[in-house]
Amino acid sequence: MSHLIIPAVPKAPASCLDLWRQKNDRLVHQARQLARDTSPSLRRQRLAQDILEKFRGLLHTLQGLPAAVPALPLELTVTCNFIILRASLAQGFPEDLTQDIQRSLERVLETQNQLGPKLEQGLKELWNSVLHSSSLLPELLPALHCLASLQAALWLSTDHLGDLALLLQTLNGSQTEASENLLLLLKSWSSPAEMSDAPLTLQNASALRDVVLTAFAYRQGFQELITGNLPSALSSLHEAASGLCPQPMLVQVYTALGTCLRKMGSPQKALLYLTAALKVGTTWAPPLLEASRLYRQLGDTSAELESLKLLAEALSATHNPEAPKLLIEVDLLLPQPDPASPLHCGTQSQAKYLLASRCLQAGRAEEAAEHYLDLLALLLDGSEPRVGPCMPELFLEAAAALIQAGRPQDALTVCEELLSRTSSLLPKMSWLQENVRKGTRKLPHCPLWVSATHLLQGQAWSQLKAPKEALSEFSQCLELLFQAVPKDKEQGSGSTYEDLYSCSDVALQQLRVAALISRGLEWVSSSQDTKALNDFLLSVQICPGNRDGSVYLLQTLKRLDRKNEATAFWREAQTHLLKEEAAWSVPLYLETYLSWLHPPNCETLLEEFQTSLLESHDL
Repeated sequence: MSHLIIPAVPKAPASCLDLWRQKNDRLVHQARQLARDTSPSLRRQRLAQDILEKFRGLLHTLQGLPAAVPALPLELTVTCNFIILRASLAQGFPEDLTQDIQRSLERVLETQNQLGPKLEQGLKELWNSVLHSSSLLPELLPALHCLASLQAALWLSTDHLGDLALLLQTLNGSQTEASENLLLLLKSWSSPAEMSDAPLTLQNASALRDVVLTAFAYRQGFQELITGNLPSALSSLHEAASGLCPQPMLVQVYTALGTCLRKMGSPQKALLYLTAALKVGTTWAPPLLEASRLYRQLGDTSAELESLKLLAEALSATHNPEAPKLLIEVDLLLPQPDPASPLHCGTQSQAKYLLASRCLQAGRAEEAAEHYLDLLALLLDGSEPRVGPCMPELFLEAAAALIQAGRPQDALTVCEELLSRTSSLLPKMSWLQENVRKGTRKLPHCPLWVSATHLLQGQAWSQLKAPKEALSEFSQCLELLFQAVPKDKEQGSGSTYEDLYSCSDVALQQLRVAALISRGLEWVSSSQDTKALNDFLLSVQICPGNRDGSVYLLQTLKRLDRKNEATAFWREAQTHLLKEEAAWSVPLYLETYLSWLHPPNCETLLEEFQTSLLESHDL
């Protein structure tokens, strides 16, 4: 008899509502298990999509029946689970999700016989009707608050902050104008406790409220940081840091706190937050970029450049994006990153350009030259988008760095490459003005680029002790410069020709001065002081009060024993020369070039010349 199997006593059949609830709970468990799954993303995506479709089918089943109070908590819960999973998989809120929320609210009103003529109500009016209903049963509240938190997330992500404030005021039972502070409204929102036997949710109302609260604090903190309201930004960012920030966002928040404190004059506190951001360890680029700004403000050039090197390395590393957690997270509620944001790091090539240009500005020519060459190689192979200044200016900065580093032959190679890319436009200049009316368009400032290239080539030949080639390049540069058209000159208001081939007055003036002084110095090296005098004289006529040209002119007049002319020039020019020279905004390559033209001990030379003139006058 021991081998006989006694059949189990059959269980009482479960109600349809119990079966649907079990299916909901089973799907929630599957989604949670899948969120921990490390399988290939394609398979994981397929499995998640399958769960979503099962939620959709369950929801259609429930909504295919007349709305009934006993089934509403489950129906609202399934709706929430469907919206959460769909938004997570889409990494955003599809527009038609509002229809799911609207349909659920209408179903609630149907059970209370309140829908009737209100079919045309919008979401705002539906929420107001549902939450002010006197016959709303307590057992509906947890699921209804979960749906409300999804509505809050949707309105925050679409920037409907007024509607969000009204919803929160209704949920909190506060309708006064003083309660419009969204951060306070979110913090004071308390959702009802769920029943122990309630159907499972992927995220309950309390968790979703915390996500919305963190996202709003994050958004508000960044907006106030950009507009300069630093104390408020600091408060909002602290609120975001204490919320449900995923690690990549925590890096952003800590970095923004560092930015805020740096601007408020607390660099040591800022450094603590930047260190904390680096320790989070998901992405290092934002805190490294901000660290470079902090060290620059402190005058620590070595630390600044080291931060920029690490930034370029961090941006070159490839990161595998984390698989979605099948939940609504803070980043889903935020707008796309703004390139104007202080935390926008850009690309690897942008970081390399920042590093190269800062090395050049800091006088680290050898490092700058290597970084520029690396950057040009990266950009010319087409793997990175163009960055920083226009490409010709990038070539010119590279050539300037190579000359300053004592590598004139490499500078010539860079210049020849640039000329091969831009000089083909020059023959078209003669008939360009006729054709602009026909829609012909060419790159602006081309003559300026080409003339600047000849200027740098001349300096490279000069460094190679090749005066004939240097003089030829300086002369060709000047020929092009005196053909160039400055802005706001006589091309007529709104001229297309002016827009296409004009350049700033200051840049054109300073390029002409640089070329004249450079050619003059080359004449001096060749013992042709008379020719040098003409160039130096023209340079001070173009830019009265230019110290470099004036000193070279005075020295040349003195060598030619033309003391009367030197005295006359000095008397006319000394009021300009004794003033501080104005700060010009010129391209970096030109700023670097002009620094090479400063006569050593310029102030001493001017004082000595003044003394000698006074002595000769006394005699």
